[in-house]
Amino acid sequence: MTIADIQKLLGAEVLCGEEFISKNVHTACGSDMMSDVLAYVKDQSLLLTGLCNPQVIRTAEMMDIICICFIRGKRPSEEVLELAQERDLVVLASNMRMFEACGILYSNGLAGGAVLE
Repeated sequence: MTIADIQKLLGAEVLCGEEFISKNVHTACGSDMMSDVLAYVKDQSLLLTGLCNPQVIRTAEMMDIICICFIRGKRPSEEVLELAQERDLVVLASNMRMFEACGILYSNGLAGGAVLE
């Protein structure tokens, strides 16, 4: 699934990184707790979150995430978008809730990638 596919499925707006929306995404995770993303998520490509602070970008960079989708109508600040642009991340924004967005992506073939021990 490409980021462009995700954008369409979630009715999302591209906030930055439009030049990268043809990249493939194989797995996703949804969390507002970056500590859980760091502890349990491995090799993710898409992060769905409602948390709109710079730590989200730093976490994405550490976990090799290529796309962040802010959900529940959340909009990141210009500072967050600038950090994302510097790191060649695609940033999307959707009005969907976490449960709905994850369900739509999962039912369309996008796998979850959490490693639970």
